[in-house]
Amino acid sequence: MTRTRAREAAVRLIFAQTATNEKPKKLVADYFEPEHLDSLRSEEGAIAEEPDERSLEYINRLVGLVADHRLELDEVVRQNAHGWRPERISRTAMAVLRCALAEIMYLNDPDVTPGVAINEALELAKGFEEPETVAFINGVLGGYMRSLEPAETAE
Repeated sequence: MTRTRAREAAVRLIFAQTATNEKPKKLVADYFEPEHLDSLRSEEGAIAEEPDERSLEYINRLVGLVADHRLELDEVVRQNAHGWRPERISRTAMAVLRCALAEIMYLNDPDVTPGVAINEALELAKGFEEPETVAFINGVLGGYMRSLEPAETAE
């Protein structure tokens, strides 16, 4: 399974975890049970492949990080969602944002730079959301990154 596909699986599971409040490890384990994967094989766009060990670890880390830091992640979204009321943000967009922000803020993986996390989030969002929402996701993630830049000193 590619890293991109693992990230997509994580977003889908983050979305599901929000709705079910199931423990992240159990949610991931249940999703990748062979019987469940078999039931998904005929569904268009479903992730019906078993992840390798590295991909499964990555998915578990992302889903766990989002569950552990959901309040902080949501606060970052709120602070950078200029012009959008929280109720206007779709659950899918929130799952994409939470995943990308968790990668940027907490993952500590040298292969996943902020630029990679943002690019992947936008590409993933294009498959689920309207262009206006993809632009919103880009704005939130860009706003967060700008907030990290050191303030320019006055001369």
